[in-house]
Amino acid sequence: MDKIITSVPVLRDPCVLVVGDTYYMYGTGWVCYKNTDGRLDGSWSFLGRVVNTPADDCGECEWAPEVHAYNGAYYMFTTYKSKTTGHRGCTILRSESPEGPFREITNGHFTPKDWDSIDATFYIDADGQPWTVFVHEWTCTDDNVGRMCAARLSDDLTGLVSEPVELFRADAPVWAKAGVTDGCWMYRCKDGQLLMLWSNFNADGYCVGIARSDNGRVDGKWSQDEELLYSKALDGGYDGGHGMIFTDRDGRKYLSIHSPNAPAEGRPHETPILVPVKEQDGKLVWDR
Repeated sequence: MDKIITSVPVLRDPCVLVVGDTYYMYGTGWVCYKNTDGRLDGSWSFLGRVVNTPADDCGECEWAPEVHAYNGAYYMFTTYKSKTTGHRGCTILRSESPEGPFREITNGHFTPKDWDSIDATFYIDADGQPWTVFVHEWTCTDDNVGRMCAARLSDDLTGLVSEPVELFRADAPVWAKAGVTDGCWMYRCKDGQLLMLWSNFNADGYCVGIARSDNGRVDGKWSQDEELLYSKALDGGYDGGHGMIFTDRDGRKYLSIHSPNAPAEGRPHETPILVPVKEQDGKLVWDR
């Protein structure tokens, strides 16, 4: 199958939610697009901004909204910069509808107030315990190397019930050429292995790598696959990243990313593209 270059004109950090026969795509700026024609390469209508602005949001860094269905409602994990602390941090918002409005339920950032933290994602472990995994940004670490961190969430997702633990560093993979941790997304294989998609830069630009836990748990020991899931070399054209996995209404899996990471000749905007993927021998690979 070929990758799909969507008709959404410009969007960073695209996250796709499937609700019945409808596809929703959320992205930076807290905007949403809706597709009801059943074709991912079809038309996407612009719903606009779907968030009630949190009181402490200074209007910057409204990044990477992910929306997850949970306990009969829809929860958005996202980032903004605080008026109070001057730091970027992660928050959770709730709505009864995938079209919003989403309202903050965490009383501001749930990540440490003296960290720059971004790109929180959501995961429920085999015991039913909700977790968040998020980025401790390189901009506020002591060595300018980003970390990936995790913590347990309360059942109602209004806050943390454990201190964050460090999972790995941005310089852990052999392919990494920068100190960036970005765009985490959790994926459990059929054989029980727990994978994490995440982005950094290799020699060709922005890309998507895969980390895996040694015991199938969030707080296990994480190793890094040498093979990338997405890169400029694999695509043959542009770099791209900030990936997530979704299953379309016909049961096919897709990797959603923005590509390129910055405007480039031939593709002047950061465009949401959907790459068909499949699970093979405990790995995620392109389904070409």
